[in-house]
Amino acid sequence: MTPVNARHHPHGIVTLDAEYLRPGLAAIHLIVERGRAAIVDTGTNAAVPHTLAALAGLGVAPEAVDFVIVTHVHLDHAGAAGAFLAACPNAKLVAHPRGARHLIDPSKLVRGSIAVYGEAVFHALYGEIVPAPVERVIEADDGFVLDFNGRRLEFIDTPGHARHHFCIHDLASNSLFTGDTFGISYREFDVDGRPFIFPTTTPVQFEPDALHASIDRLIARNAAAAYLTHYGRIENLPALAPDLHALIDEFVALALAAPGAGAARQDGLKLALGDLLMARLRAHGCGLDESTCRDLLANDVELNSQGLLDWRDRAPR
Repeated sequence: MTPVNARHHPHGIVTLDAEYLRPGLAAIHLIVERGRAAIVDTGTNAAVPHTLAALAGLGVAPEAVDFVIVTHVHLDHAGAAGAFLAACPNAKLVAHPRGARHLIDPSKLVRGSIAVYGEAVFHALYGEIVPAPVERVIEADDGFVLDFNGRRLEFIDTPGHARHHFCIHDLASNSLFTGDTFGISYREFDVDGRPFIFPTTTPVQFEPDALHASIDRLIARNAAAAYLTHYGRIENLPALAPDLHALIDEFVALALAAPGAGAARQDGLKLALGDLLMARLRAHGCGLDESTCRDLLANDVELNSQGLLDWRDRAPR
């Protein structure tokens, strides 16, 4: 049996909690096809043992993992890529051409993450980032097609959240694995089966125009569902895309209007973002108390404010 934190979906897809920061925050997705497996996004090194246990419960040995696929190289998505390769001797790592080199030599990635989180928090969250052997890395550019045991996976270049981001269209299930491009949707905010969704503008490569275009590219695929790293399966994507587009524009407007400088400017933007999302949650019909909602959103509000201000400071005027 797979662990209690696993949710099974049609076509051999499993959402597995990465156990990162809190339950329901970050997912690892497993695709199982006739006894072989692909892992989509990896979580951190701490996720490796329970992911392998989940695969064992599905009858998949480490030797039967063919691919470890990372939508982009932010460490909540790719921190355990090298550790999974070490544990799964036949697996190849599939990464965006702009990100692959940072998994082969993670030193720059580590430095950048320490700049965001601080050294103590970084090591507590991510531990030692294991380099990926270059001979086991596949670079998947726009239009790349992967044959996974007869199952066709198509790769779509989707900048906006990060320039090293792709999404995957699994034709067998007609579903998308969207990493962070199609936003964040926590299951705690579902109301009568309706998901609440909002964009993620994490530093340091947020680009609003590119993100709008990438969302449109995903919608053009006419997929039945998307699997989000944050968090799990959502459906009815055309109804959700307008909310993402609107919130991107509202986030940008708040960033451009944020007064002051330094910590005071970020604190003001965090408050504005939190208030905006609370208002949207209430309009959605969410009945959770405000403190619970703000706690669930706190990490995203912090990172989104950092990314928005980084974009504002480097955007041409």
